[in-house]
Amino acid sequence: MSEIQAFPSAVRVAQSWLARYRAVRAQSQALCAPLLPEDTVVQPMLDVSPPKWHLAHTTWFWETFLLKEYVPGYQLFHPEYAFLFNSYYNSLGSRVNRADRGTLSRPALADVLAYRAHVDAALEALLTETDELPTTFYELLELGLQHEQQHQELLATDIKYILSTSPLAPAYLAAESLLEGEEVEAVASGAAAWLAVPGGIHRIGFRETGFCFDNELAAHEVLLAPFELQNRLVTNAEYLAFMETGGYRDFRYWMGEGWDLAQAQGWEAPLYWMQKEGCWHRFTHHGLQALNPLAPVTHISFYEADAYANWAGARLLTEAEWETAARHFGASTAEGTWLESNVLDPQPVPADADPTACHQLLGDCWEWTYSAYHAYPGYQRAAGALGEYNGKFMVNQLVLRGGSCATPESHIRLSYRNFFHADKRWQFTGIRLARSLSE
Repeated sequence: MSEIQAFPSAVRVAQSWLARYRAVRAQSQALCAPLLPEDTVVQPMLDVSPPKWHLAHTTWFWETFLLKEYVPGYQLFHPEYAFLFNSYYNSLGSRVNRADRGTLSRPALADVLAYRAHVDAALEALLTETDELPTTFYELLELGLQHEQQHQELLATDIKYILSTSPLAPAYLAAESLLEGEEVEAVASGAAAWLAVPGGIHRIGFRETGFCFDNELAAHEVLLAPFELQNRLVTNAEYLAFMETGGYRDFRYWMGEGWDLAQAQGWEAPLYWMQKEGCWHRFTHHGLQALNPLAPVTHISFYEADAYANWAGARLLTEAEWETAARHFGASTAEGTWLESNVLDPQPVPADADPTACHQLLGDCWEWTYSAYHAYPGYQRAAGALGEYNGKFMVNQLVLRGGSCATPESHIRLSYRNFFHADKRWQFTGIRLARSLSE
């Protein structure tokens, strides 16, 4: 195995890693800074984890996979934290039931922050005081950074759901400015354009340099028929038209399972929408705000996305079509809205946007695809605990692509595969329409 001296300068490499580590760790705590200590313990539904748990779990990850392995004689911060903050790694022992994370009033938030400080000091000392570290260490270090960025997105969306359950509708951030009426009219006048993508043999999967998760491997060829897609995401105004024409009351647009769920749950609108004084509003990180008709519709399940597409006389993209289109149109992170913007809400396409370009492929909203989450050809699950990271979830879930306004920009790639069950709504999920083309 190659060692650290293979790099041009071990000191420069250590400093670069240290800077990234500190930045990622600081971002997690910055996301929790606007919260009260009481906010960090709440778990209003199974999918949501308390912010305090996220802060502790990401720290447990560093302690378990790096410090215990690479620091001789390392002493755990607390012997019971592995039980409290293991997420789903069966090979690492028993753990608190996921549904019970909100019962952990102890350790206190201050103790969790002390845990983070302890682990940070140990990891930073390892980086700066150890002369040689194997390549496997840096591979785990990269995985740890990517893992914590995944939890930053979960922190942002879990915080939103937690605060939405309060009758006070508290704002997490200061209210953002709303679009002026004239600008709304100017942008709203432009309908989405349809852009064609040629059929044929295309290659998908990770084939760049740098990091990727194992579920993006291995790159392979797919045969696609020609298709077209809309050049932007579906907007709130467009989705409202679906609602107002009875979309939630007409079973013909829905999958049977989705229809049954929508009826049982009383769905009449996306998550966080509510009527106030006869007008639609949305709960956001900035509190309750009037619906922006031009912003992408978000917080919808796959069932709702598919029903809307059927109503609109279109369909959803497959994940192979999505990646092919993203590469065909040269999708870039520069245009998207990301976690770093601190807006935490998907934004409309600008009024002067090029109608021949494909917008919002990266950032703003995760796009539901009509593709099951399964292994690519040749996929092999890693040995040991890290083999539980992705492989064991490859059943009964659907792939989403593109990232969202809660995704760190440096975390996304064209080949990135997110996955959720079809009923999930608390993430920033949206819709892009597609249609098949004849040869």
